[in-house]
Amino acid sequence: MICCLNPNCKQPNNRDTAENCRTCGTPLVKLLRGRYRPIRLLGRGGFGRTYLAEDWDRLNAPCVIKQFAPQAQGDKAFKKAVQLFNQEAVRLHELGEHSQIPALLAYFEQDQYLYLVQQFIDGKTLMQEIVQQGPLDEAGIRNLLRDLLPVLDFIHSHSVVHRDITPTNIIRRETDRRIFLIDFGIAKQFGDALLLIEPGTRIGTEGYAPIEQLRGGHAYPCSDLYSLGATCLHLLTGCKPERLYDPMNGCWRWREYLSQQGLTFSEELGQVLDRLVKDLVSDRYQTATEVLTRLVELPSLTGNVPGWVRQRPTGRLYNSNQDPQSPDESCVTSPQEETSTAITSAPELQLEPASEPISAGPHSAETWDCINVLKGHTSWVTTVAFSPSNPTLVSGSLDDTIKVWDLRTGNTIFTLTGHRRGINEIVISAKGQVLVSCGDDNTIQVWNLSTGRRLHTLQGHGRGVTSVAIGHQGWLLVSGSKDRTIKIWKLDKGVLTKTLSDGNSAIKCIALTPDEQFILGGGLDNKIRQWDIRTGQIVKTFSSHLSTVNCISVSKNGLFFASASKDKTVRLWSIGTGSMIHCLKGHLQEVSTVEVAPDNRTVISGSVDGSIKFWDAKTGKLKSTQKEQSSTVESIAIHKTGKLIATAGANKNIYIYKNSL
Repeated sequence: MICCLNPNCKQPNNRDTAENCRTCGTPLVKLLRGRYRPIRLLGRGGFGRTYLAEDWDRLNAPCVIKQFAPQAQGDKAFKKAVQLFNQEAVRLHELGEHSQIPALLAYFEQDQYLYLVQQFIDGKTLMQEIVQQGPLDEAGIRNLLRDLLPVLDFIHSHSVVHRDITPTNIIRRETDRRIFLIDFGIAKQFGDALLLIEPGTRIGTEGYAPIEQLRGGHAYPCSDLYSLGATCLHLLTGCKPERLYDPMNGCWRWREYLSQQGLTFSEELGQVLDRLVKDLVSDRYQTATEVLTRLVELPSLTGNVPGWVRQRPTGRLYNSNQDPQSPDESCVTSPQEETSTAITSAPELQLEPASEPISAGPHSAETWDCINVLKGHTSWVTTVAFSPSNPTLVSGSLDDTIKVWDLRTGNTIFTLTGHRRGINEIVISAKGQVLVSCGDDNTIQVWNLSTGRRLHTLQGHGRGVTSVAIGHQGWLLVSGSKDRTIKIWKLDKGVLTKTLSDGNSAIKCIALTPDEQFILGGGLDNKIRQWDIRTGQIVKTFSSHLSTVNCISVSKNGLFFASASKDKTVRLWSIGTGSMIHCLKGHLQEVSTVEVAPDNRTVISGSVDGSIKFWDAKTGKLKSTQKEQSSTVESIAIHKTGKLIATAGANKNIYIYKNSL
């Protein structure tokens, strides 16, 4: 299929072999800018059209093309439109560095039309979800606010107002269930003229946009907060905002609607929603941070199941007699799990120190000093690893590069550029000779770490490779992928020996036990499975997380492992019995990464909330919290001595900390 790019064409879809549009006769553009092939119309509006496309330079990866057809007449007017378009594209590029905003891939002018190419988010909008599954309950609304308010704080800090927040412009990605804010096509800088809009044009969607935006075209950060509040009311009730507002009395009737349906809602969160949708600008919350602060102060929510849950078909919310507490406030276990998790001192789990002399682990936040900041990546740093044999650190990024750093000088030794799409994980062999990386280009790259020479490119996964692990002896390599498989390779030969799959879920993270007998794999179905490498069979399933499992780290003694999840918790598990030992609570948002220190006692976790937390694995107690300099912590690495840690994330930098004790 190929799509006609005439913005006035009523039936733009054509066969691949067509040279001219069958509807309007316009010559068909096979490849925009020589690489982007438009294949299907996604939507249309007053500024142009949106197309699903394939990027031929990235293995036909899907992307979104937004076409702008300015109405400006004459060369001078068109040049001005191009200038404004370019300014807006630069702004979108900056915003695209956030993990919950589609990345800008390209922007250009061709054949008198202006084009933006953005990352394609494969998922459903929240409008589609409530149509198919019904409204959210209070736990879902709380989670939505916690997920989106940091995004709004980010764009407002860049002097941008979105101006069109609705359930249609919020999408949940299918692969990892992460929420994205989309359609910045009418975003504007504070005080600037809106891109390609004639004076007097209304911006925003009726019912969601506040009065100052619809009447005078003015928009402020609190205007986006109003739209987010109206969106929450729609998702909570299933009714569009205009049906919930009484213009005669100037008040919202959403509480009455819920009452008629036999639904309940806490007064404290209700007051937050009421203030979000106040008519007067001065009566609303003024910043996203202000709302987040208020959410933290709300009392614990009882009587609900985990976030993003739906109301029952009967219209009644879960109550405390039916379901456990919401995981936002406590960790939930089933009756079967309660029996096993009570064994917190299982005989096989003796958290003894490692045999070699190492650091006893952090005791307070003040004992870890930032001794260096490594700068050089141009996008998110997703993974870091210390070399076990020399003073170097390796990092991988969404800028498609791997950098090897000299820890003594902080300089880059060399940059590896073998991947065509973002790097998801890197791992170094026990002797420090081999580096393995994996990425969204569906490949695994094997490198000589001393020379930077690529040894193998391993192909076989059908989708992005999310995680890799090397056995202690150095010949066993394991990889996990979004294609729902785990593959076992012979590292020295680069040969595939076995493929494991249960077919249930995309794999997000894997780990090997020190004896190289078992593989642990976690993914989007909230479970962790233990495979026997020899037989290829699943021998245990660890079920307690309430959302995606993002990371797994096994203790050096092989007795337990830690898992990090989107449900905002870290959980410790006994490998021997399969029982959960501790549920570690404290992060305000999803936990991206977790590592067990060489002492087999300290667990370090990093979160989207920007914090690094240090836990005592034996007691399950929080020892200290360190606030990271970036908005999101994506990866943590611990040096084999336990004296150094490296952290990295959204702000493109790598931070090196030293334990001063």
